[in-house]
Amino acid sequence: MSEATKNLKLSFLGTGSMNGAILRGIVASGHDPKLITATIRSDKRAAELRELGINVLIGEEVAEANAKAAAATDIIFLGVKPVGITELCEEISGSLTADKVVVSVAAAITLASMQAHLPANQPVIRSMPNTPLMVGAGVVGLSPATSVSDEQTKLVSDLLSGSGDVHVIDESQQNALSAISGSGPAYAFYLAEAMANAGVAMGLDEKLAVDLARATVAGAGKMLSDPAANPGELRKAVTSPKGTTEQAILTFDEQGIPKIIAAGTQAAAARAAKLSEELG
Repeated sequence: MSEATKNLKLSFLGTGSMNGAILRGIVASGHDPKLITATIRSDKRAAELRELGINVLIGEEVAEANAKAAAATDIIFLGVKPVGITELCEEISGSLTADKVVVSVAAAITLASMQAHLPANQPVIRSMPNTPLMVGAGVVGLSPATSVSDEQTKLVSDLLSGSGDVHVIDESQQNALSAISGSGPAYAFYLAEAMANAGVAMGLDEKLAVDLARATVAGAGKMLSDPAANPGELRKAVTSPKGTTEQAILTFDEQGIPKIIAAGTQAAAARAAKLSEELG
C-alpha cells in the first residue's frame, strides 16, 4: 500500500458481497480499520465489522448515516443493490466536495446515471470487482468519469491493488469484463461442482470427490496466478498425445464446451446491458 493511500479515510455505504469483499480486502492489505466507516442495517454484520476495528454507523436513519459517513471520508464506496444506487447518490449529494471520490461497485449502473444524481463534475468511478478480493486474489475493473483526475484514479487503483489485479478500462468494456471476471468465480465453482458430481457418478465417495475437485481447481488457479502463465500452454503441458487428458479435452470439444462458455459469457454481458437500460 502506497504512502498516499494508507491515510485515506474510507466509507462503505452498504456491505453486501461485493462491497464487503472490497472492505475486507483493503483491511487484509494493511489499511488501518480505524480509518474506515461502514453503514449497515444488520446488527449481526455490524458486530462482525466492529470486531475488525471498523467504525459502524447503525441505529439511526439510513439516509442520515450515509450522509454522515460520506462527509467524513475521502473515498466513498457505494455497495447497495443496483436499483438503489441513484437514490443513494441523492442521499449523499449534499455531503460531497470536489476532492471526494465516489466509487460504485454496483453492476449495470452507468456513470451517466450516477452523475445525474450527484453534484456537477463530482469525481465518480464505476467499478466491477469480484469476490476473490477477500483472499487477495481478486480482479477489479475501474472506469473513471472525465471529472476524475489521473491522481484520483491512481489512488483508488493503489488502494485496491493490495487485494487483486486492477485494470483501468473504458466504460464501454465494463459489461464484457463483468461477464469474464465479475461472474467468473461462479464459473470456476460450477466447474468444480460438475467435476465432483462426475466423480460420484464413477463411484467415488462424495466427500472425496468434492475434496479432489476443490483441491484440483484451486491448484490450477495457483498455477494461473503467475502473470506470465498462459492458459493454453498450461493445458497443453498436461495433455499428452493419445493420453487420458487428451481424450477428455477432445470430448469437451466435441460436446461444444468452448461454444457453451462463449454463449454463457455473452448472455451475462447482454443481461448487464439490459439492466443498464432498465435502471438508467
